[in-house]
Amino acid sequence: MTDLLATSPDTWRDRTLDPPVVPPELAPPTDASWGERWHAFRQRHDLRRQRAEDVYSASRNPDRGWPVAGNKEVLAFFKDLFRTRRRAFAALVVLNALAAGAGLVVPRLLGELVNTTVEGTGRPLGQLALVIVGVVLAQAGFTFVAQRTSTLFGQDLLSTAREFIVRTILRLPLGAVESASTGDLVTRVTRDVGTMSRSVQYGVPMAIISLLTVVMSIGAMLLNSVVLAVPALLTFATSTWAVRTYLRRAPKAYITEGSTYSRINTTLTETVEGARTVESLGLSGKRVRAGDDDIDVSAQAERYTMSLRNILFAALNFAFQTPRVITLLVGAYAYSRGWADLGQITAAVLYVEALADPLDRLISEIDRLQVGAASTSRLLGIAEVRPDRTAGDRLPDGIDLVGEDLRFAYREGHDVLHGVDLRLAPGERLAIVGPSGSGKSTLGRLLSGINRPRTGSASVGGVELVDLPLEVLRTEVALVTQEHHVFIGSVRDNIVLAREGSTDDDVRAALSAVGSLLWVERLPQGLDTMIGSGRFALTPAQAQQVALARLIIADPHTLVLDEATSLIDPRTARTLEGSMNNLLEGRTVVAIAHRLHTAHDADRIAVVIDGRIVELGSHDELIRLDGQYAALWRAWTS
Repeated sequence: MTDLLATSPDTWRDRTLDPPVVPPELAPPTDASWGERWHAFRQRHDLRRQRAEDVYSASRNPDRGWPVAGNKEVLAFFKDLFRTRRRAFAALVVLNALAAGAGLVVPRLLGELVNTTVEGTGRPLGQLALVIVGVVLAQAGFTFVAQRTSTLFGQDLLSTAREFIVRTILRLPLGAVESASTGDLVTRVTRDVGTMSRSVQYGVPMAIISLLTVVMSIGAMLLNSVVLAVPALLTFATSTWAVRTYLRRAPKAYITEGSTYSRINTTLTETVEGARTVESLGLSGKRVRAGDDDIDVSAQAERYTMSLRNILFAALNFAFQTPRVITLLVGAYAYSRGWADLGQITAAVLYVEALADPLDRLISEIDRLQVGAASTSRLLGIAEVRPDRTAGDRLPDGIDLVGEDLRFAYREGHDVLHGVDLRLAPGERLAIVGPSGSGKSTLGRLLSGINRPRTGSASVGGVELVDLPLEVLRTEVALVTQEHHVFIGSVRDNIVLAREGSTDDDVRAALSAVGSLLWVERLPQGLDTMIGSGRFALTPAQAQQVALARLIIADPHTLVLDEATSLIDPRTARTLEGSMNNLLEGRTVVAIAHRLHTAHDADRIAVVIDGRIVELGSHDELIRLDGQYAALWRAWTS
């Protein structure tokens, strides 16, 4: 007999004939002249630009995964943030303008000081020194208040932006989350949120400050001497083409770079989550190569963004360094012709020096904002995901849960349920059993209103489950799966999350029902004990019991338990479900489990095989039938 584990790798598609993920044209020449290297660099740069444009175009309307928002949506998002903070923004602009204005007065005063010293004209030195000291102190005061205002402004923007992202993520359709790339979503809510946060918190205020300083410095240079200012400003302007090219190409480049990080995280997440499968089927080499390919693709995207920055900085370096020399040369000529005095030349040189720093900082902040805008585009792309349901205004007339002709496909043309009909009486306990992959969990999702059936109807009280508002749906039917989450907070907070306003007696009753009150009372602070990441660590079984207690507090009339006790040892699970039976009297319960003792206690048992209910009846009836269920029971009890 063939060893399936040994031959499993052979069943995977051979990718050795696939084209390389990085085209050979992107490899730099190893032995070439400087001219040939420059020509090859331009070719690689153009090819990387085309790849970035292709990725950006594909991200606008992806067949799978998360979309990316356009520039208009990003601008509208930031415009809305600023519109609601007009007073704070006005204060930010005025205070920084005052600070910049005070700073620009100093070069003029120093120029006057030069004239007083050399030519003996102007105000007395003592009076001039006092004025300079006063201006410097005023600038320090304005700068302090302006920095404080910009910090508060940035923090407020950051808070609102993050709250918007959290609200957006929480409203995502569960089906969209499960069908898209987990690594992409993780990258967007970690790296992209962090990048967006930094650009909002620091980039926006600093860009405003730098822009004000640049504009006012140019004005001061012109007021000081047009003859000395114009040549320097024209030299600064030579960087315009480089800046415009960068601003036009950088957004697509950074969006492409972010998508490669998502690709790396997706492969890594899949490999870690399926580590046992990878090891048992001998797929380690393939997964390592897939990770290497992702890193190679990401490296090419980063080389493109780095090239854009290097080209920009080379142009800026020329534009920033040359005006110093030009100002001195023009100043010498103007002085010889009597067009400018030494004070004006001194002020002009100081203004050129003063302008280079804020202009350089402005370009740097624009770069930060470009990266932030790319991350914001990816985050706002999540907001473009359409909801999977539109709530109606009809409310259920009764608590009967009915499924008729239920069919569902995760991929078009591949149904996993085939015309399932099921009607549950109020208070009935139904167990759904069957082998893995038979469609049990999918049926549970349809009966709890998580997904809309492809055909047929899943309704409660005569109303489609997916047409109910979510807040109404969860008071009618609730789903608890084998996956659970403990939020950072107290034990009480984790449980009353399902129904705010619940009393401590309600919480203790729920904990008692799931058999966990005893260990909770033994915690250091009882119900007030902080749990979650970085706090008191719960065992998987304890975390599952907290999730079940949360479900009980929600108090729906119908519960769908999808292998809810799979992480608890059989003896504890048996005790837990026995305790729940006392509390759930009168409720409709759908239990999906691989432990058949759950089925033994149910009123009816539905055996699901290949997406169809092949047997339906009580435990005794199905044992007498001696069919699929009887075989499963014998295997379980033997």
